Amino acid sequence: MNNILAKRNNQAWWYIFPALLLLALFLFIPALLSIYYSLTNYYMLAPQDRQFVGLLNYLNLFKDPVFWTSVKNIGQFVLFVMPIQVGTALGLALIVNRKRPWNTFFKVSFFAPVVVSLAVTSVLWLYILNPDQGLLNNLLIKLGMHAQPLLTSPKQAMFAIIGLSAWQGAGYQMLIFLAGLQNIPTELYEAARIDGASKWERFLHITLPLLKPTSLMILTTTFIDAFKLIIQPMIMTQGGPLNSTITPVYYIYRTGFTDRQLGYASAMSVIYGLAIILFTLIQRKITGAGGDQNA
Repeated sequence: MNNILAKRNNQAWWYIFPALLLLALFLFIPALLSIYYSLTNYYMLAPQDRQFVGLLNYLNLFKDPVFWTSVKNIGQFVLFVMPIQVGTALGLALIVNRKRPWNTFFKVSFFAPVVVSLAVTSVLWLYILNPDQGLLNNLLIKLGMHAQPLLTSPKQAMFAIIGLSAWQGAGYQMLIFLAGLQNIPTELYEAARIDGASKWERFLHITLPLLKPTSLMILTTTFIDAFKLIIQPMIMTQGGPLNSTITPVYYIYRTGFTDRQLGYASAMSVIYGLAIILFTLIQRKITGAGGDQNA
């Protein structure tokens, strides 16, 4: 019996070995190298001059005003994009969950932005939001309103990116919400309707509670994805104007691959990665994602 169990365990390890190898190559080893490089003055154009500098990169990081600006920007992005994107996704799911003509058309239309790459979407919206000849400003002028600076304004640029991001990502979350809605027994709604419950009461006391596991999963994934914002500001604003749309991930990329300061970029990566882990744990604790689902 023990020989059989040992043989099965060996077979199991061989099955998971490819996945472990990929994790090691693309996750564990790069993470360890980032920690090591963060303790050096690694300059990509002179790797032979790399020297150990200890915590100097981390000390410089906490005195870097651009880094703290990027942290403030990503905080603003997360604060606004999460309720807008998740709320839009839930609203769209409620729309397509009801049986009506053209329902398939609406599902495809709402999901269509998801299948387009963020790079293409960002270029498209770059033309729409162009302050001089953009579609949005032309529409505002025809409606008798003033043209807006949009991506050229430090006060409006981040909100333009927030709107684009929520529009692009809501379709995917809509499908997840839709799957959760379709798993709710219709008998519960029928019983509540017989008892005289209004649509709002049925939504508040049946839909939302039974969507809690789905909602927690969507909130966690949206929260993590929001912290990885890079493509939209990279293509649309290059972090400007006046660093109003620069984000930590974009700043890490620019420092490491444009300025070639790999040691300093690695230090930012370590700090930012730990911060995302910490905030994710806090968010899961607040929303109850780590608690007993049967409670």
